[in-house]
Amino acid sequence: MVIKMENMRDTLFFNPKNGYDRLPADERLKLEEYCAEYMHFLNEARTEREAVRFAVRAAEEAGFRPFDPTAALKPGDRVYRVNRSKALILAVIGRQSLSEGAVIAGAHIDSPRLDLKQIPLYEQDELCYLRTHYYGGIKKYQWVTIPLELHGTVVLKSGESIDVTLGREKDEPKFVITDLLPHLAADQMKKTMSEGITGEGLNILIGSVPYADDGKDRVKLAVLSLLNDAYGITEEDFLSAELTAVPAFDVCEIGIDRSMIGGYGHDDRVCAFAELRAVLDVREPEKTCVCVLADKEETGSDGVTGMQSAAFDCFMEDLCALQGVPTRRCFEKSFCLSADVTAAFDPLYPEVSEKRSESKLNYGMGICKFTGARGKSSTSDASAELVSYVRTLFDRVGVVWQLSEMGKVDQGGGGTIAKYMANRNIDTIDAGVPVLSMHAPFELVSKFDCYMAYRGILAAYSA
Repeated sequence: MVIKMENMRDTLFFNPKNGYDRLPADERLKLEEYCAEYMHFLNEARTEREAVRFAVRAAEEAGFRPFDPTAALKPGDRVYRVNRSKALILAVIGRQSLSEGAVIAGAHIDSPRLDLKQIPLYEQDELCYLRTHYYGGIKKYQWVTIPLELHGTVVLKSGESIDVTLGREKDEPKFVITDLLPHLAADQMKKTMSEGITGEGLNILIGSVPYADDGKDRVKLAVLSLLNDAYGITEEDFLSAELTAVPAFDVCEIGIDRSMIGGYGHDDRVCAFAELRAVLDVREPEKTCVCVLADKEETGSDGVTGMQSAAFDCFMEDLCALQGVPTRRCFEKSFCLSADVTAAFDPLYPEVSEKRSESKLNYGMGICKFTGARGKSSTSDASAELVSYVRTLFDRVGVVWQLSEMGKVDQGGGGTIAKYMANRNIDTIDAGVPVLSMHAPFELVSKFDCYMAYRGILAAYSA
């Protein structure tokens, strides 16, 4: 190839551009419409159970039906399977046989939070509290002095399941974890940030008015009385409950230009929604399209609803059995986009990043060849051929993308579900939305990057 002198820099250098400099004018309205839908989802889906319920409603409206492994399927058919109310798999049957593989997008719908302990309720000096056990990687100090709301499910001895949501509506009370005033915090301020607030100190204040009798724990009794009136539960019912506290922040636009979205749970519901919307929008694809919304990623993807369980394998085995295809043959020809968020470069903390290798806001979907930590531990590390396939595909359809790495080599790192998909002999690569303040109670993403994640997953499904 002969390169003209005046074009040498443009031809030889890799110079990513801000996405808004590459966005056609007619795409701006579509971007805003998509982000409005995503913001609605993020407000509604505060837990994985709520995310599943939202996704099932949307799927059924789009023509999906529960998967019956005994019923024949034809190209274009749309099916789903719920895994224990906390994970979901959807599929659109393609024209090609599953012997040619499937196109899979996998995201997780759990987020860092504060789970209630199994015996959480106690009274101390005439104030009533709930004890918690934090879930996932958090900075504990970020969870004090912010409004909290309670979500979850209580299962009674009878087997009846009761959904609890308290604090979500504008007129409902919120909850809080208190902190020391600066005037009395001299000793606390000498501690490290990880020691200043302890896990056992993340106790939620929920009441202060005593019950009108002369017994012990009168405030606790009053609180239980209110809970019993509202939900019919007793203290023993906490033993068979999954209740969690999440930030009581509404999702909102950030910036005078409204170019960003702030809210709780972008990691990883921003990618989960992109997957969901993409699989709802695809029509009669060449290859079968599978959307996986998994649980438990924040704690290692273990358990029956995590990506390490056999739930995904069982779903795919059932699909393959209908076509007489060995599942292992399907897997070895499949492609998986592990749709998880990545760290965005933050100019306020440049010391932790290698700037040229870090995702930036408004530069599109972040492709991560590998995740893991330090010496690339606990990562699948996608092949050069797979990276080439993805960037060529995205360029062909106009998806704006960027290469991404999780901070400096010795700084730390992170993980996704990618390695668990790759361990199944599925070609897998990470790609998702860059996030500022990841794992904080209030995270930040770019609208542009959200939209490009949707377009990227849709492109993979439609290839």
